[in-house]
Amino acid sequence: MRLTPERLDLLIAAVRKILPLQAPADVLLRQFFQDRPQLGQNDRGVIAETVFGVLRRRFFLEKLVGKATTRELVLAYLTRFQGMNLRELTPFLRETEIKWIQQIKAIKLEEQPLFIRAEFPEWLVEKLQKFWTDEEILHLGQTLQQPAPLDIRVNSLLAKREEVLATLKQQGIEAEPTPFSPIGIRVTGKPVINRNELFLSGKIEVQDEGSQLLGFLLAPKRGEMVVDFCAGAGGKTLLLGALMHSHGRLYAFDVSEKRLNNLKPRLKRSGLSNVHPQRIDSERDIKLKRLAGKIDRVMIDAPCSGLGTLRRNPDLKWRQNPESIDELQTKQIAIFDAAANLLKPGGRLVYATCSLLPEENQQIVAQFLANHPQFSVLHCGELLEQQKITLPDIGEYLQLSPLHHNTDGFFAAVLERTKNIT
Repeated sequence: MRLTPERLDLLIAAVRKILPLQAPADVLLRQFFQDRPQLGQNDRGVIAETVFGVLRRRFFLEKLVGKATTRELVLAYLTRFQGMNLRELTPFLRETEIKWIQQIKAIKLEEQPLFIRAEFPEWLVEKLQKFWTDEEILHLGQTLQQPAPLDIRVNSLLAKREEVLATLKQQGIEAEPTPFSPIGIRVTGKPVINRNELFLSGKIEVQDEGSQLLGFLLAPKRGEMVVDFCAGAGGKTLLLGALMHSHGRLYAFDVSEKRLNNLKPRLKRSGLSNVHPQRIDSERDIKLKRLAGKIDRVMIDAPCSGLGTLRRNPDLKWRQNPESIDELQTKQIAIFDAAANLLKPGGRLVYATCSLLPEENQQIVAQFLANHPQFSVLHCGELLEQQKITLPDIGEYLQLSPLHHNTDGFFAAVLERTKNIT
């Protein structure tokens, strides 16, 4: 990185805007760029990399500098994680900072407590230690400190993966098939995909490979009635619609009008005609009651801590806490109950989160099953094998890890309604 006084000031201003974390970091960064339309693509890239780099390494950086100013955090990041030496930095340093920079270079990361080395808050380490060894936690934390790859999903309604790969190659974009999803592509680097003709024509969407696999667990068929219960901006909705070959009826429910509005341009590009976005007030909305017992398949991408997405959203480490996890569990159970009520006998439900915590995953499923004897668990590994998708270490539940699968951290359980209990 070529540093100038102006660029250093921009880096400090960007980190200062994000660090109170009064909103998601990507939202705050977008506002920062909107306020500075003169910034070029290169400057934006450097600023984004620095902001997210500081968030990923914040525990260690704060250990280095104590109660730091934003300027000190940025300088410490450039020194320790961007490899800038004292000679490169000296023109930008105050006299009192030169000795300090020399001191922080000498502090050894490997001598720090586990939560600093893993870059997890202490409360999260304590939760993870109930299930994993310290070495496993450290390896997971180190993996989550790396940026996530750029995965795209081929819209099978409009294109084939081989065709998209060939087009990307012609454009000089390096890419390869994802190892697990049969419709996924992993792109090298960070090309501007949302201006690419493949994207604008609806042939591809940005979607993590792990998220793609959830659609294959639900495996909706032509002509079925399907519900995406927490549709958000509709990434999984569009996948489900393509798997249904745009035949049948696919409801996209969400409590947020804004998120559903973000689905509209994506839906228009997709070529799908079977998707019906609808805002609901809550899991008790009358729209849902009218569908009780009529639905073939339901996807629940439940609201969760998002801790499996720390490669993309490192700010979640400070925006979640034990109390918020408790609140989410209450919400997860309520949504699970309401969504399950939609299913007809023989219907299939996928409960999924992007959390690493068993208390949002296995424990929620166990609590649901204890109260709903008319449901049984289907084996995730076997369901994927039926579609010629083989993943290592996948059993009854799907547990994807950045460490083992190079996807976001996803959990999924597949349930079937076996009979009606009156």
